Amino acid sequence: MKRVFVTVAVTFCALLAGCSPPRPDRPVIGAKNFTEQVVLGELLAQEIEVKTNLKVERRFYLAGSYICQQAMVAGRIDGYVEYTGTALTAILKQPVDRDPMRVWTTVRNLYQSKYHIVVGPSLGFENTFAMVIRGDDARRLHLTTLSEAARYTPQWRLGVGYEFEQRPDGLPGLSVAYGLKFDGPPRTMDLGLLYRALDAHQVDMIAANSTDGPIEALGLTALADDKHYFPPYQAVPLIRAEALQRWPQIANALAVLAGEISAKEMRAMNEGVDGDHRDPAEVVREFRREKGL
Repeated sequence: MKRVFVTVAVTFCALLAGCSPPRPDRPVIGAKNFTEQVVLGELLAQEIEVKTNLKVERRFYLAGSYICQQAMVAGRIDGYVEYTGTALTAILKQPVDRDPMRVWTTVRNLYQSKYHIVVGPSLGFENTFAMVIRGDDARRLHLTTLSEAARYTPQWRLGVGYEFEQRPDGLPGLSVAYGLKFDGPPRTMDLGLLYRALDAHQVDMIAANSTDGPIEALGLTALADDKHYFPPYQAVPLIRAEALQRWPQIANALAVLAGEISAKEMRAMNEGVDGDHRDPAEVVREFRREKGL
């Protein structure tokens, strides 16, 4: 892994992009529109600011992977955190691959060749999709896996985010893999509303994320993907090569984050924001202090 970190750091500094429109005198970090993304965006921003003395502009709550990708290509943001499985299937339109290192390598090579975007090493955790139900339903029906739940889903209402209903690694393929049928079409809503809808019995299953804080906080059950449908979703920083050419010190600032976040630590940070209603910047500062960053 040390060789991987060194290679990526060198690539960060060496890879150049073509000419682009004039940019502000500060890097711009983006994030999608859910808690974990805001936390990770803040983590990148703080790390750059502390290690480089650059002032970072934050553009958070962008509506999903497609918007973030368009913003990167257009130069409106310089970086954000993406998940390798999402990058592979939803952005790069590649077939599903379940080997984590092979997926990372494919994503890295294609982003570099197609978009002049550098993919860093994993931050240390994976955030896969999780099909989540209420804990009392799981206990009453003795459910731990998606295969076991499939017999009950015709009586259940499903809640999903806007992307999951259409993306190639999302609901259509999952339904085929497990033979899932539901009571009516899925209810699509903002990701932040899914847990409220589940807790209020407005839906009976949601397509959530495995590192979401409310899963443990609300006593919910994430059903095991026992057929291994979902590809790996390692959290990785994406940075425009043009930004690294302009501010090469960003590379070293972000290299120290490689492998630093466990899934448990990510859940705790998410719950600090969602459950404890703390400011994401404060949660990130506390995490950085505890990790000696």
